[in-house]
Amino acid sequence: MNTYKITLLAILATLAVVGRIAFASIPNVQPVTSVIIISGLFLGPVSGIMLALLVTFLSNMILGTGIWTVWQIISWAFIGCLAGIAGRVWKNIPFVVIIIMSLFSGYLYGFIISLTNYQVTGHGFWAYYVVGLPYDTYHAVGNVIFMILFYPTISYLFKKYIKKHLNTN
Repeated sequence: MNTYKITLLAILATLAVVGRIAFASIPNVQPVTSVIIISGLFLGPVSGIMLALLVTFLSNMILGTGIWTVWQIISWAFIGCLAGIAGRVWKNIPFVVIIIMSLFSGYLYGFIISLTNYQVTGHGFWAYYVVGLPYDTYHAVGNVIFMILFYPTISYLFKKYIKKHLNTN
């Protein structure tokens, strides 16, 4: 991993952390998932996982850390890895598919986070998950909105980066 890519990940992490803190008052609406998906799509699964780890660690230093932190890292890392694999397999993914991926990721994140309750109590997973579905819907809709806002600009910059730095190696 070169210095330029590390710098790019640091900028994306900053965008996600600041966005997560800025939207903390709106339950489950933050740009983290969308930024991780975009990073995974263009930079690969390892970058998606690294970004998930970095953003979760940094933002939870301010927003609070607990047992959920591990599950947030697992959730976002899994989403970043899936996006990275999708980006490697399909080079030109239609924007509509990316929107659907971001919508689905909101529910996937919520499902994995709900496993926290099972880990702590040993029962009640489905009840906890069903009660949390409205919040998962907020997350999914927020992902779509942030993807519509961020993807055009960030994808342009990534395509420029890939053309300049990856095609010459």
